[in-house]
Amino acid sequence: MYIVSLTYVAPLERIDDALPAHRAYLDTHFEAGKFIAAGPKMPRDGGVIIASHMPRERLDALLAADPFAQQGVASYEVTEFKATRLAPGLNLPRPETP
Repeated sequence: MYIVSLTYVAPLERIDDALPAHRAYLDTHFEAGKFIAAGPKMPRDGGVIIASHMPRERLDALLAADPFAQQGVASYEVTEFKATRLAPGLNLPRPETP
């Protein structure tokens, strides 16, 4: 799994302009089982995405397609981790094979 930390590198007005496209992008990847959770940081200086296990190259390609990345309004820091404990009832997709 991955924790993706986004940091806004543009004024919030530009973030807000890109937000509808970013939310549509998130919806697509939630529906595909690629993203597990997402939301803004508090204070609102970026966001967080928790992504399911996949090859790192695939995640990088997904992030490059984010409207925030395409419009140059956010930077990304990715941390991979191995989930050894999950909350009861958390329905996660099965890991992909590389």
